[in-house]
Amino acid sequence: MSSLRAGTGGPRVVVLGGSSEIALAIVDELARSAAPEVALIGRDAQRLEVAAQELRGAGCAVITRELDARDTGAHAAVLASALGELGGADIVVLAVGVLGEPGGLPADIDAASDVLRVNALGAGSLLMHAAARLRAADGGTLVVLSSVAAERPRRANPAYGASKAALDGLAQALGDALHDDGVRVLVVRPGFVHTRMTRGLQAAPFASTPQDVARAVVKGLEGGARTVWVPAKLRYAMLAMRMLPRSIFRRIER
Repeated sequence: MSSLRAGTGGPRVVVLGGSSEIALAIVDELARSAAPEVALIGRDAQRLEVAAQELRGAGCAVITRELDARDTGAHAAVLASALGELGGADIVVLAVGVLGEPGGLPADIDAASDVLRVNALGAGSLLMHAAARLRAADGGTLVVLSSVAAERPRRANPAYGASKAALDGLAQALGDALHDDGVRVLVVRPGFVHTRMTRGLQAAPFASTPQDVARAVVKGLEGGARTVWVPAKLRYAMLAMRMLPRSIFRRIER
């Protein structure tokens, strides 16, 4: 039984990247059925507390933990602390990520390397630690926020696309490896989403909102999906994109 609150009937949800607008929209959508007990884990203490207060206002019990995805040495201890207080986890939402500088070869290679460090190494470490915790507890679900950029990284933002491709591949492989252990991995591939991270950028075709993604994720959770595209039509657009010859694909600037 959770040490936070007994008898709520809602799931225990851990959010890695706890101030993510998409992840918080997923928690809100889950709360439509039953108020979850939530652990928000992220690096910005002020944003975590703002998010926590909003969720508490919606009836959720919430704890917070500070953690920078870059600090891989602290991942195990912080997860253990949060899960200990929460009493375990039914759903872990991995929403760690930075966008980085768009446009071909980055002018700031150190910053582009940090995109790889956060989105691939940091997020990948958190994914594996969370997966190990769920397997030890005999099951649970990992929701991994990937991107359509993972399907075929484009010239528009090479570091971001490559980092998401790495995380996406790791998530899919872990989903296969843990299938018989009761751990389900749901990979979410949205296109352009209107969030703080994309503010000021020109929206790509098939743009969506955090609420659109949240509804698709909860529908996927309820339907037993292993992959969710948002919007769903992007699955077919990216299938066509993967088949383009490189001589044509390299001309796509966005």
